[in-house]
Amino acid sequence: MSKPLKKILLAVAAFIVVVSAVFVFNQTIEIVQSARSVNLMLGTGVMWALIFTYLMVLATPLMLWFRLPKRMLPPSYTEGPAYDLFLADFKKRLLRNPRLSGYPMRSAEEIHAALEALDKHADQVVTSAASAVFLSTAVLQSGRLDVLVVFAAQTRLIWKVAHVYYQRPSVRDFLQLYANVASAALLAAGIEDIDVDVLVGTIFGSTVAAIPGMHLLASSVLSGSANAFLTLRVGMITKEYCRSTTRIEKAGLRRAATLKAAKLLGSIVRDGTVKLSKAAITASRTRFSQALERIMGRRPAESTY
Repeated sequence: MSKPLKKILLAVAAFIVVVSAVFVFNQTIEIVQSARSVNLMLGTGVMWALIFTYLMVLATPLMLWFRLPKRMLPPSYTEGPAYDLFLADFKKRLLRNPRLSGYPMRSAEEIHAALEALDKHADQVVTSAASAVFLSTAVLQSGRLDVLVVFAAQTRLIWKVAHVYYQRPSVRDFLQLYANVASAALLAAGIEDIDVDVLVGTIFGSTVAAIPGMHLLASSVLSGSANAFLTLRVGMITKEYCRSTTRIEKAGLRRAATLKAAKLLGSIVRDGTVKLSKAAITASRTRFSQALERIMGRRPAESTY
């Protein structure tokens, strides 16, 4: 990649981060003002709670930065003395990983097998985070809160994936990762502006769109799916940064991360939709039972007159 293109990408990443910071600041002011309109002390409490949350979110990358060793950059070529030296150092790094206790790493094939074992751990971490984001943003249905949920979840996800491989991304990798996180947070805020009624009517027809509760379910699934996909993509990019034994091509990495995220999204949406539907049915049954109990409780009193 040429130096001018790198500078352009860094400038774009910095712009996205700045815009995201301004957006979060504006949303924070609105949330605090809304809380203060209810109660002054509540507004102050919400303000300090948000500040504490932001500090914790920002402190997580710093903790990751200082606690984990820096990612080992592979040489340009995958053959020769330089690459053999890299594999030897990389093997030492893997031997210190507690998740690989008992794994033999005498050859390149065994090192690859050890990485595949770590990949399974990382996939579980990523899918678990994406599932949590799906359910959280589907239930919240608030662009302001979705920004905080997505930003915090993806920040923690980067930290957890790096711990799986016991090495942290480089400074440049961090900048690019957090540009993706910032972009995801901005997109999370804009999802609520989509006209779900038109979308459901276009895809399924006006008959399905007229079913009671379909708008709410479709809106929840749409919001959760979009945010889960963005979380999966960030997780896949982080995973490749931490486990790669060859030089990474940024364009190819983004395409591969998008494809992997798309493959994992289906099961997350399916399981999440089932949970949402069960929760909605359970809540409806509870309301119906309560209403029935109230009606049945009134009848004996009415019959005495």
